[in-house]
Order: sequence, then C-alpha cells, then structure tokens
Amino acid sequence: MMRDRKLTGLHVLLIFGSGFGVIISVNLLLAYSAIKTFPGLEVSNSYVASQEFNARKTAQEALGWTVAAGHENGQLTLGITDAKARPVEVARLEATVGRATHMMEDQTPEFVFDGRAYVAQVDLGDGNWNIRMKAWDSNGTLFEQRVVLHKK
Repeated sequence: MMRDRKLTGLHVLLIFGSGFGVIISVNLLLAYSAIKTFPGLEVSNSYVASQEFNARKTAQEALGWTVAAGHENGQLTLGITDAKARPVEVARLEATVGRATHMMEDQTPEFVFDGRAYVAQVDLGDGNWNIRMKAWDSNGTLFEQRVVLHKK
C-alpha cells in the first residue's frame, strides 16, 4: 500500500536550502577558478602609469610602426613595418605568446630577424593567442602592442 505523504514546512525548507546551496557552491567554484587562472595585474601603480600614458602614446605613434603576426608550420612570424611599409629591424625585441584567459601556456620565444620579419619556432595549438610585445628603436623609444593571433 502507498502512504499519503504530506509536504510539510520542513520539506519546503530543505528544498529551498538545497537549491540555494547548489547556487552558492557553483558561484564559489567559479570565483575560485577566476582568481586562480587570471593574474589580474597589468601595472603596479595605475596612477603613475596614467601620468605617463600620453607621452608614451605620442612617442609610439611617431614611429609609425605596424605589426602583423602569423603562424605556419611551427614558425611564428612577427612583422614590423614602418609608415612606408618597409620592414623594421628593432634594437631590442621582447615578446610573450600566450592565451588571453590564462598563463599556463605562456612562452617567450627567441625571435630572429630574417630581413623581412622576426621569426621563431613555436608550437601553438588552435585558437586565439595574444602576443604581448615590446620593441625599442635605436633611440630607445618603446613600442608596446598586444597582437591577436587566430590560429585554425
């Protein structure tokens, strides 16, 4: 025989408590994952960085450089051209290649100028990649740019 079961106040409390418990648990898990995988720090002192921004921007724009990136057969190409579309050989180049969402796959390849562009042997999986580059001209002017590379 089947007993009649009644929905009591205790049952409703347990149902609502369980539902909110699941929601809070998922939110805590997502917050933990976000904090663990994203460094979050771009500059150590944002006020000082903001005071220097316009001077750096003007100097960088005066160079007239354009940057393009590509990846084929395990070779990463970083082309820097001047205002007349001629290849630029910089005094110094630093670049970090990584995903936008985490730092686990970050790489710092050794680029070599081949007369047309900077090339490095780098294994990249499919998807979106960011190249965070810094290049200096012969006068010491810094050129910074984040180049987005979509690899299929």
